[in-house]
Amino acid sequence: MRYLDKMRGSTRSPPRVRPAEVLWSWVGAFLGIGLVGYLDQHLFAQRDAALLIGSFGASAVLVYGAVRSPLAQPRNVLGGHLVSAVIGVASYQLLRSSPWLAAAVAVATAIAAMHLTRTLHPPGGATALIAVIGGPKIHSLGYLYALVPAGLGAVLLLAVGLLVNNLARERSYPEFWA
Repeated sequence: MRYLDKMRGSTRSPPRVRPAEVLWSWVGAFLGIGLVGYLDQHLFAQRDAALLIGSFGASAVLVYGAVRSPLAQPRNVLGGHLVSAVIGVASYQLLRSSPWLAAAVAVATAIAAMHLTRTLHPPGGATALIAVIGGPKIHSLGYLYALVPAGLGAVLLLAVGLLVNNLARERSYPEFWA
C-alpha cells in the first residue's frame, strides 16, 4: 500500500449511539465535571490553587462516553494523569527558558511513559502540556500538581464514573482495574 493511500481512511461512519447512552454520558459528565468545578470554585480558588484543568474535559468524554474503551479504565485515567503531570512539571522545571521545547518534551515523554506503564490516557498529554503552559498558579504548585489537581481530579471523575456508569442496566464500569 502506498503512503498516501493510507490516508484515505474508511468509508464507514461510527455506529449511532442510542439515546439512553447519550443521556447517561451527559449525566456522568455533568456530575463529574460539576463536582470538580464546584470544589475548584468553592475550596481551591480561595487558596489560590486549581482543581479543574482542561484535560479533565477529555477524560470526561472517555470515562462517561466511552466506558468500555481501554483508555477510559481507572488504571489508565489515574495513572495517565499522574505520570504525565510529573513529566510535565519536570519538563517545565528543566526547560522553562525554552517553552516550546519544554512543551514538546513533556507531551512526547508523557506518551512514551504512559505506553511503558500501560496507562495510556490521551488527556494525559494535555495534563503534561498544562504543567508547562499553565501559568503562575500551576507553576507554583511544582510537583504537587501531580497530586492536586491531576490526581485528585482524576479520582473524583472516576468516583462519579463508578456510580453513574453502573446505574444503567446495559452499562458496566470498569472493564478492568489493573
